[in-house]
Amino acid sequence: MLIVGLGWIAIGFVILRFTQAAVAVLAMLFGAVYLLAAAAEVTVGALSSPGWRAARWSLAVMFVVAAVIAFLAVRATVVGLAAVMGFLFIVRGAVGVVAAVAAHTQGGWWVVLFAGLAELAIGVMIAGSLTVSTTTLLIWVAAGTLVHGIGQFTAAFLVRKVGRHLAARRT
Repeated sequence: MLIVGLGWIAIGFVILRFTQAAVAVLAMLFGAVYLLAAAAEVTVGALSSPGWRAARWSLAVMFVVAAVIAFLAVRATVVGLAAVMGFLFIVRGAVGVVAAVAAHTQGGWWVVLFAGLAELAIGVMIAGSLTVSTTTLLIWVAAGTLVHGIGQFTAAFLVRKVGRHLAARRT
């Protein structure tokens, strides 16, 4: 999760440097990040309870679908990529909020909650901004990507802390 979070943050900064002529490269980068995010969700799902496992694996399937779309639609417009990103930010933000509330007894849960709420808000803003300029869409997508990366990065430390706490309880 830590590596994936750093990847999202790096992609967020890279997006801000792209022009509309580089949409093909952007699509490929998003496809790769979606596959990494799917792998992270599968891993976390395997370590989760059955209810969370189903939610995490469903989210992983959505990330794989988004990756396939990104790879197949290499010449996709920024609007198409933004629409996919908006949808994924809404879904991932909702999962982040629920996960943060479930982990509210652990320190740092509020960062995951904030990131989830921000992802939800940015996803809604992207969905409502599909007719604005390419630059505006890229800024929204970059903001969402950065927020998601920060949330993923923080969640990695939260998962580690919870794992240590559970290991200490067993001994």
